[in-house]
Amino acid sequence: MTATCIMVLGTTSGAGKSWLATALCRYYARQGLKVVPFKAQNMSNNARVVASSNGQGEIGSAQYFQALAAKALPDVRMNPLLLKPEADTHSQVVLMGEVSAELTAMPWRGRSVHVWPQIAAALDELRAENDVVVIEGAGSPAEINLSSSDIVNMRVALHCNAACLLVTDIDRGGAFAHLYGTWALLPAPERALIKGFVLNKFRGDAALLAPAPQMLQDLTGIPTVATLPMWWQHGLPEEDGVFDMAPTFGTGVSSLPPEGAPASSGGRAPLSDCSTTRGEVQLTVAVVAYPRISNLDEFQPLKNIPGVRLMWVRSPAELAGLSPCDWVVLPGSKSTTADLAWLRSQGLDAAVARHAAQGGAVLGVCGGLQMLGEALVDTHGVDGNAPGLGLLPLVTLFLPDKTVRHTQTRFVEDMGAEVMDGLPSDPLAHSPAVEGQAEGLNLSKAHKFAPGLTANSRGQWSAQCHNPWSALAGVQVSGYEIHHGQTAQHPAMAQAGDVARAVLPGGLGWQNGAGNVLGIYLHGLFEDPAAPQALFASRLDGPVPTLDAVFERMADFIATHFEPGVLQALLKP
Repeated sequence: MTATCIMVLGTTSGAGKSWLATALCRYYARQGLKVVPFKAQNMSNNARVVASSNGQGEIGSAQYFQALAAKALPDVRMNPLLLKPEADTHSQVVLMGEVSAELTAMPWRGRSVHVWPQIAAALDELRAENDVVVIEGAGSPAEINLSSSDIVNMRVALHCNAACLLVTDIDRGGAFAHLYGTWALLPAPERALIKGFVLNKFRGDAALLAPAPQMLQDLTGIPTVATLPMWWQHGLPEEDGVFDMAPTFGTGVSSLPPEGAPASSGGRAPLSDCSTTRGEVQLTVAVVAYPRISNLDEFQPLKNIPGVRLMWVRSPAELAGLSPCDWVVLPGSKSTTADLAWLRSQGLDAAVARHAAQGGAVLGVCGGLQMLGEALVDTHGVDGNAPGLGLLPLVTLFLPDKTVRHTQTRFVEDMGAEVMDGLPSDPLAHSPAVEGQAEGLNLSKAHKFAPGLTANSRGQWSAQCHNPWSALAGVQVSGYEIHHGQTAQHPAMAQAGDVARAVLPGGLGWQNGAGNVLGIYLHGLFEDPAAPQALFASRLDGPVPTLDAVFERMADFIATHFEPGVLQALLKP
């Protein structure tokens, strides 16, 4: 068996490659074909844990969702090279699911010689095992400054003789210039692989596009095979987890838009396009968007919960309007210590502590859990030591080994529904086990809670709201772990009687005594239907929308908007 390869290229980043590749995976899979996705190299801090020859490894989130759309078991061959940015000029390199220190230290242009054989081998194995491989490119194939070291666009297309679609974002303007310019910069053998142009994110009357598509075909010999209208609430995480930082309001996943109606295929909805008004908002979930945020796409399902307002915050002023009934979320981070320093530089540490002190719900996920503790201790001298926010009496030790695994677990039956009572715990007293490595940490009450709050005001605020985390009591959830740190009770504080409640086994989850602060290592809490169903039961008319239903709607969407026969013709050699 040698699979047909269909490749989605883009004129720019954000053109809609990931979205269209996902839709194609489901379109062909529901014809009974064995389909898998492939992207040679992805740059993203949004990753998922999947099967590998050595057990479990990491791939980009986009390829994970594409595999689910294809009804295939995700594995590391679908994204053999993953670059996880740690700073503006530095990325951690993950090859075949595992971190490669050698490649991470290697200059970017020198990597292609080393990684191409493994990329080609992974693709060839997938081709031998399946009927169709849907391949996603990266950025633009016409980056002529990068063509000599290309391992993700036309080199891949030539290797497998892929039938290529070139997609552009017409909403940005200049779509026909983008398409023609990209085509013109490609050598003749690469041009010959392009079978059609796709206009993505179109608003308005498609008849007004004439005569441009025909003029473009006259110049290039390539037809425009689809005009995809906008479809805001399709329900899939945005391309590589890139979200608009403006607030969004949950309206539920929409069905297919009617002909001529605004939709979106991979776009971002402005507030004016969201049907839920501020007056209808029952809960605001404020996710702190620090510079090195990771796996932010795991919060996408919250956008589909009616009455939930999801917002991304970068300043204390954005948290000032929250009520104690709202949530503050500290998400994952690719560099926890650096993002914690940024949090403090913005004054967000005091804002988060104030919300917690008022009895407001706070959730920390992975790096966010580590920030909630008393101290972060670097045992291998990379990130440095730092005091935590002090909202949980925990200490995190950063270790060289990385934990990467799927996890299925269950919350304890007692999730602490009581209201907040009393002041936060005293500052960290160094224990013998930590003192030597945590030397120089300047811990004070200033980082722990905001000034001007009294015990009475905290009790008054917290009594207004039901503790949301109590709804998770006894709920079985599945997710994944990707982290270097190990977190445990701070020994000196535990001896003094200040302990965190373990709410997930194996050090995966902790809760403060009041019950309003929850920290977990488990990513994907809101992607497992069990947790949203428990947390938002009163807001839902029925079951939480499933990803499978989203994939089906996406396949219906492209079936409607591609020219007749085009998608089937791509299967022919």
